[in-house]
Amino acid sequence: MKPIIVLKLGSSTLTAGTNRISRGKLEDVARQIVALRDDYHLVIVSSGAIATARQFINIAGWENEVASKQAMSAIGQPKLMQMYSEVFGDFDIRIAQCLMTYRDFENEESKQNTVNTIHQLIAHGYVPIINENDTVAVEELIVGDNDKLSALVASLIQADKLVLASDIDGLYDKNPHLYDDAQHIARVSNFEEVLPFIEEKKHGLGTGGMTSKLAAARICKAHHIEVIIVNGGRTNFLVDCLQDAIPATRFVST
Repeated sequence: MKPIIVLKLGSSTLTAGTNRISRGKLEDVARQIVALRDDYHLVIVSSGAIATARQFINIAGWENEVASKQAMSAIGQPKLMQMYSEVFGDFDIRIAQCLMTYRDFENEESKQNTVNTIHQLIAHGYVPIINENDTVAVEELIVGDNDKLSALVASLIQADKLVLASDIDGLYDKNPHLYDDAQHIARVSNFEEVLPFIEEKKHGLGTGGMTSKLAAARICKAHHIEVIIVNGGRTNFLVDCLQDAIPATRFVST
């Protein structure tokens, strides 16, 4: 079997800095899948259901409670998958939706069923698109923005790499949004050494920050999976980071 890359796409990447899902960014991702599919199997962990819902509803107060966010996710998830299907279909990419909760990783039967399903899909040329089932689970709505979910998926299916598409070129020695002299860190092998560097910025659409990405990298390190944090706002970001053509932070797996 070809190596597997799990690509996590957060809301900030999918919206390309706007308040709605960017079809242009979906096209960018699709082109890269086409460029890589001879060498890799791709599995996508996608946020964006709530961001998608915002394009179709405008009701004051809907985003103040978890239950309202769950309702928005229920509205946005099928619309998001429709966008994926339409855009990826133009590139002859077949997709399949997998909705999961963290409880699926705690039950051995559920874990094996998940592995079997994903492997069957990629064996038949489908790109699985995974999201947390936000209508019955609240973890991603509160803390994780699918960073942890993507790490658990990568570990479960024994992926070769996990690529976390963010709105930044990776990890810095201080927050580059706050300090002009921040220095980029290209490679991390000692997690404890970089902990003091993490200083979150407040942002709108996504809920995951560098803290959750570091936690995801820890999960993958235990399974010898390389993690790459890259700026998903760059065109061709996935292909370029695999070729070391753009700045990114690699968490080495050994």
